[in-house]
Amino acid sequence: MLASITPSLAQEPVEKVTPNFEHAISNIPGKSLIALEVDYPPGGASIPHTHAKSSFIYAYVVEGSIESKVNSEKPKIYQAGQSWFEEPGAVHSISRNISKTKPAKLLAVFVVDTDDKELVTPVK
Repeated sequence: MLASITPSLAQEPVEKVTPNFEHAISNIPGKSLIALEVDYPPGGASIPHTHAKSSFIYAYVVEGSIESKVNSEKPKIYQAGQSWFEEPGAVHSISRNISKTKPAKLLAVFVVDTDDKELVTPVK
């Protein structure tokens, strides 16, 4: 069973999250590798959120341009072919497609405790 994602409540067009892959890591007991495709329509964004406390995330921009801000770092725009990572417990306050006319897509790869099924939690 793939991990669950809390739907976005943003007022802008929202992202579509599609599970891509999930598998236990055989040489790291209790850990799993999960990959999610995140599609942003033109102008689409995610609400500010955190991830499972155990999760280390690698994000790779597949298509378009995505603005991201994690913790206290300055917002940065990533183009297709660029990537970033998020440490466990990070707050992802900005994740959005900067284009108002073209879609954007990223692949988010999680290394997470196998028992952590709620991968995304909105920041209150």
